[in-house]
Amino acid sequence: MNRRQWMALGAGAVAMPLSEAQQPPRQAAPKQPPAAQAGLPLEQFQPKSMLHVPETHVPRARFPLLDFHTHITFSNSPGKIQYLMQPANCLAVMDRKNIRVMADLTAGYGDGLRDAVAKLSQAHPGRFVVFTEPAWTKASDPDYPKSQAALIEESHKAGAKGLKVLKNLGLFLRENGTGKLVRIDDRRFDPMWEAVGALKMPVAIHISDPEAFFLPIDRFNERWEELHAHPDWSFYGKDFPSDRELQEARRTVMRRHPRTQFVCLHTANSENLAYVSECLDSHPNMHVDIAARIGELGRQPRMSRKFFDKYQDRIVFGTDASSDPNTPQQTFGDALYEIYYRFLETEDEYFDYSPAPVPPQGRWRIYGIGLPEQVLRKVYWENAARLLGLSS
Repeated sequence: MNRRQWMALGAGAVAMPLSEAQQPPRQAAPKQPPAAQAGLPLEQFQPKSMLHVPETHVPRARFPLLDFHTHITFSNSPGKIQYLMQPANCLAVMDRKNIRVMADLTAGYGDGLRDAVAKLSQAHPGRFVVFTEPAWTKASDPDYPKSQAALIEESHKAGAKGLKVLKNLGLFLRENGTGKLVRIDDRRFDPMWEAVGALKMPVAIHISDPEAFFLPIDRFNERWEELHAHPDWSFYGKDFPSDRELQEARRTVMRRHPRTQFVCLHTANSENLAYVSECLDSHPNMHVDIAARIGELGRQPRMSRKFFDKYQDRIVFGTDASSDPNTPQQTFGDALYEIYYRFLETEDEYFDYSPAPVPPQGRWRIYGIGLPEQVLRKVYWENAARLLGLSS
């Protein structure tokens, strides 16, 4: 018998029972609110923070910037594009938010590319740059390595400033006939990587996705809500490679083509900055953008700040801005840019990473990293301008 049990027994031994008349009136049990009785669906849970902390509104970037990662157009069929956002609307937001240049990454090739160049970079000199894309539908053709390299040169002459590689490569592109996934480091793409390197066109390359997309959609998955809403975004099971396999295949490509500059989109692997640092240290031709990943970077602010300080010459600003309602953390508009500026320029604590009622990528909030002016200038403009050959 321990001391607590002995004291309870002693108290009971000396207590005298009260008569019924001496009993205190019984109190009715407090009623539980309906939500506590029935439970609350997770999608209806929108807690309001009780923290009393500074909230800084940053309506304009401190310095003019280049958004390296946007989707004004989209290539919906070979040689064709559609406009997801109108140039006039883009310019209005750009002027309000101190955005000097937007890079449209998904302008395809052929007639679609030429149309984007005419309506964006030629119609509005100094405000837009346009990237081309590979002709994926021809990847199984016997002469593809040579024809794709020639297409890069043609696109460059048409006005393309870089090459965009979507995650088609590694996760969706399959061989005709066998249906086998095409590897990122497949040798047939070597002439393409060499061609863009010779033309000094940076490669904006998206490989893999958040690590949670490669795990079971269960109660342990921190992106359960996002994957439950979009189950087709999951790469768990089937014949998909792992996240690390995809990352390592990209490293092989960067190692084979040292004179080609690669911008690994979405911070390459924003959940594992130690691994990204290892890659940057190993590959001098590697850079990263921060598009659609401040939700990850902002919940590890101390590590992120060290990362920005160390690699300040190799990080470029990007948002992945588009008009897609399925990704509110990337919806083009004033609110999107104000969150990015707040993350980069202030030390505010515990704020939303998306202009949406419910955090779309995961139920957490972020912290600002308060970059100094020297680093901000590089991330906002200088690094991307150097890669694209733009004047300061």
